[in-house]
Amino acid sequence: MTGSAAKQDRSNDRPRPGRLVYVIGPSGAGKDTILRHVETQLPLDAGIVIARRYITRPSDRDGEHHIPVSRAAFDDIRRLDGFSMSWESHGLGYGIGRDILGCLGSGLTVVVNGSREHLPVVQRDFGERLLTVLVTASRETLAARLSQRNRETEREIAARLERAELLQRDLVTDVVIRNDGELSTAVEAFMHMLAEKVQPCA
Repeated sequence: MTGSAAKQDRSNDRPRPGRLVYVIGPSGAGKDTILRHVETQLPLDAGIVIARRYITRPSDRDGEHHIPVSRAAFDDIRRLDGFSMSWESHGLGYGIGRDILGCLGSGLTVVVNGSREHLPVVQRDFGERLLTVLVTASRETLAARLSQRNRETEREIAARLERAELLQRDLVTDVVIRNDGELSTAVEAFMHMLAEKVQPCA
């Protein structure tokens, strides 16, 4: 076997770069809950990783399983280029560690709970490896869920809903999952999407 042929043969043994499944949606759509249930249903050999977000807020037993960090620590990590992506939303900092780049390079699929505003940057950085998923619900459902959280006033909720509608107006994604009904239906739709759209790890 010639040197060039051997090199080509070895290159064929390398795993194909994995896909980044970037999940976005308005507050109250249920992204955190869906991803938490999806993670419990994924087989260990699925080749799919749910990324943990660094967030500048305390941990919440009933909320997202994130990595809580102080604002100072978050800013230090970002300054040292420790995030593969980061953004600000509603006064909080959100970041995804650089370890996902190694996962993608190994052929794994990485699922990220992302930001709609940050989507153009992710599209630029990940290109054809990117699969965008919008999780959404009706305005009435979103309003009811936000009200149940008891974190914001009615005026703040109304402003958040208006902002969500504005951001989604011209939004184009690969997959849309509606979460108006039973949670199990949305989780099943997400699992089906992964099976259909994501190639298994090579």
